[in-house]
Amino acid sequence: MGYRCFDVTTVGKVAHVQLRRPDELNTMVPEFWTELPEIIDGISAAGEARAVVLSSTGRHFSAGMDLAVFTTDNNLTEGAGGTPRSNEQGRVRARLRETALMLQRSFTALEQARMPVLAAVQGGCIGGAVDMVTACDCRYATVDAFFVIQEINIGMTADVGTLQRLPKLVPEGVVRELAYTGRRMSAQRAYEVGLVNQVFDTHEELVDGTLEIAAEIATKSPLAVWGSKEMITFARDHSVADSLNYIATWQTGMFQPTDMLESFAAKGDKRDPDFDDLLPSPREF
Repeated sequence: MGYRCFDVTTVGKVAHVQLRRPDELNTMVPEFWTELPEIIDGISAAGEARAVVLSSTGRHFSAGMDLAVFTTDNNLTEGAGGTPRSNEQGRVRARLRETALMLQRSFTALEQARMPVLAAVQGGCIGGAVDMVTACDCRYATVDAFFVIQEINIGMTADVGTLQRLPKLVPEGVVRELAYTGRRMSAQRAYEVGLVNQVFDTHEELVDGTLEIAAEIATKSPLAVWGSKEMITFARDHSVADSLNYIATWQTGMFQPTDMLESFAAKGDKRDPDFDDLLPSPREF
């Protein structure tokens, strides 16, 4: 399937999702918000990929939300055939809330994927792009990369995930300063505070390096990796006691000796282990 905003390729067990509108600074036009969750949900549901790399093209990773998203809402005031919809403010505001939740879900898809999603950021990561990469499992950047909570600079509060996820990744004071001032945070500073895992000299080295890390993840048991992602995300939002209870319940159903035995056998035979893919999600039936 062709997409306006993305190219999708697979090498081995790694899916590579690339933003493909460099001349427009990879801004997030209306199609972006439906294409991204469709792609990620599809990769997750199929279960064949073991890791996903989200990268971009051109000088900047993404300049964030396109103005068209703010100025168009095809179904807000008109129904089928162009018939007017209600302009009653309660209904209008309820619809705006649904729109915000839809935009949020586009990035939550990254968090809900059954395999890790690694973001490779070059140049500017601005506004909605920060929302996007904070929903990924790990972030990598070029030395010239920078991150901006741009919403405050245009008179609004960020509402698609940055203010909810970023405080879980870096110190709260750092988030507050960025959110209140709209200043740029350099790649080096992002590395120092723990937002990015590694900084690369060039865009090419960034993408190659991130794909290499994804390929390493892909050699591990996909069920164990999925369980690890599930537990880390759950623990972020719950108490230690609740998280311990959850892993005990998860292991009761998911922990089987097959993958462990294969790991031991592969080590003894001095070969790479051969694990089964995840089964397709029910949506694939």
